[in-house]
Amino acid sequence: MKYGLLTTLSLAALLTLGTVPSSAQDVPRTPWGAPSLAGAWTNATMTPLQRPADLADREFLTLEELATRHGVVAERSSLDNRPRTETGAYNEFWMERGNLNRRTSLVIDPPDGRLPALTGPEQDRQSRRTDSYIATRFDSWLDFNKLDRCITRGLPGAMMPGFYNHNYQIVQTEDYVVILVEMIHDARIVPLDGRAHLAPGLQQWLGDSRGHWDGDTLVIETTNFNDKILGRGGTVFGGSEHLSVVERLTRVDADTIDYEITVADPTVWTEPWTVSLPMAPLDQAVFEYACHEGNYALPNITVGRARRGAGGRGPAAATVVAKLRAARAGRVEPGSGHEAGTGRSPGGSRCSSDLSCSSDCSRRWSSPACC
Repeated sequence: MKYGLLTTLSLAALLTLGTVPSSAQDVPRTPWGAPSLAGAWTNATMTPLQRPADLADREFLTLEELATRHGVVAERSSLDNRPRTETGAYNEFWMERGNLNRRTSLVIDPPDGRLPALTGPEQDRQSRRTDSYIATRFDSWLDFNKLDRCITRGLPGAMMPGFYNHNYQIVQTEDYVVILVEMIHDARIVPLDGRAHLAPGLQQWLGDSRGHWDGDTLVIETTNFNDKILGRGGTVFGGSEHLSVVERLTRVDADTIDYEITVADPTVWTEPWTVSLPMAPLDQAVFEYACHEGNYALPNITVGRARRGAGGRGPAAATVVAKLRAARAGRVEPGSGHEAGTGRSPGGSRCSSDLSCSSDCSRRWSSPACC
């Protein structure tokens, strides 16, 4: 979804002063009196996670700087300016980047707008990991990150903007809030009834969330993460089993949710850090993101790699194909770590590829025929 610069400048005026809440009467409310967070929202923005070096001492841009820098960043980010030989690159038609806001970074704490340093053990772990964007070989599905395997982006990853589909459907009752994440179709179910967290030994991809109201702010505290999300930035973003996340959602007015997320993991980062991500209404529905684990891209890529004869460490091409087909059919090998997904398009048919089934396809062409 594309937003005009005027919308960004209007939001920027709010950000210049921090959160400027409307009066209690101006904030939409539920029948039971809580601020209403329900609806479809987006946090798409080109504002970088970390403050650029040329803005090291600047928390905000002036309106003039914002107008100039917006065009520069948009041009630099555009996929239309990348070589057409680059594997996996779309063109800019598919992107939903949003705009810059006046903050020079999404990180608001530490005050320098930068993520804290990684701990020594975490630096060592990162130097040894495989990932879709840093690996030079793809011999097994285990060489792909969890986004490309269509499992999850983790937390805080699921709530972070990037390139497209950073949209959220919030459903609210007196006892629960559900945040449906469009990209990778995560549904975060948050009880508000004061129940305790799960036992520490029960670990989940997106952790175990509990919410409560602090005045007009919804506070969501999440623990009980697993350690399987290895990315530490961008759209695939998690921590270890020691990760804890606190989110604060405040309905500022009819057009804004002030969203802040604080991340702490003493085994990964040397100190906690906080990001500010204002959310604006989405003018369309949140669509099904029909990418699923076992998607067709995985055998295509791994077979291509195997056929190059690079002497990789993983299984041969035929073995890779057999295992992925079995997973897709629901016949999962014990210990393979690969489960079948549904892969259903909005029309109910099985999708032919994960690429053709991006929600942008349905949104822009108003038809499930492309899936």
